[in-house]
Amino acid sequence: MSLPKFEYVIAHSIEEAGNLAVELGDNCMIMAGGTDVIVLMKDRVLKPEYILDIKGVPGMDQLEYVPGEGLKIGALTKLRTIQTSKIVKERFRAVADAAHFVASTQVRSKGTMAGNICNASPSADTAPILLVLNASIKTFRTSPDNGRTIPIGEFFKGVRKTALTYGEIVTEINIPELGAGEYAAYIKHAIRKAMDLAIVGVAAWLKMDGSKCVDCRIALGAVATTPIRAPQAEQLLIGQELTDELIAKAGVAASESCSPISDVRASAEYRKDMIRVFTKRAIKKALETNKA
Repeated sequence: MSLPKFEYVIAHSIEEAGNLAVELGDNCMIMAGGTDVIVLMKDRVLKPEYILDIKGVPGMDQLEYVPGEGLKIGALTKLRTIQTSKIVKERFRAVADAAHFVASTQVRSKGTMAGNICNASPSADTAPILLVLNASIKTFRTSPDNGRTIPIGEFFKGVRKTALTYGEIVTEINIPELGAGEYAAYIKHAIRKAMDLAIVGVAAWLKMDGSKCVDCRIALGAVATTPIRAPQAEQLLIGQELTDELIAKAGVAASESCSPISDVRASAEYRKDMIRVFTKRAIKKALETNKA
């Protein structure tokens, strides 16, 4: 299917991109990798008058680990780069896994993590792991303050809706460093190993003191209008020794905290049951990982 008509505009700096985003207004769509934007335009879900291409903006394709601070992922950093990075696989294994689960190698070689979350699909593979790792999103806007930092928990507002305001552009994703005794994992359930959207996705982060869970965060994808946390499941684990029986109860609690829909990929009942199963698996995988 051909694309609808649009005007293609290229930004050469973040300041120029910010000015153009304001000037072109609501009918402007910002594009980095383009793997989501182009597909949605072909399907006529999006019909922007302008495409603002920012992939030529310098300094936004970094992938940097800063000891004591964590991982800094530029808005133009490719998913494939994140997936294959030695430092990410060593220190943030669950982040590399989540990047790996997005679509195919070809898509990951073009697409970005920033684009994956800005698309704000409930089934976005990178969203749950960013939620449990307490990531934050840095942005740029020409006014009133040249940008801000948005906690990931406040970023998703609905299907294809984010907290980004008029003319605001994501520039970086920051993931805090994992401390001693902190483990994380992300698991996706889909019909095929590649390309398919998640039927469900579950991320878990645990802070352990021996076999006792000191703190916990669990996030679910594809079972609500946004990626969500599972607070009842988290509370079951916090302060407790993590036995198989308790982890199974957390899986049930997680399944009861979501309200999925039925669609062509799965029924609501199946999704709830898979949340039960995959929450258990994500918790156990996190415990086995040593460090994400």
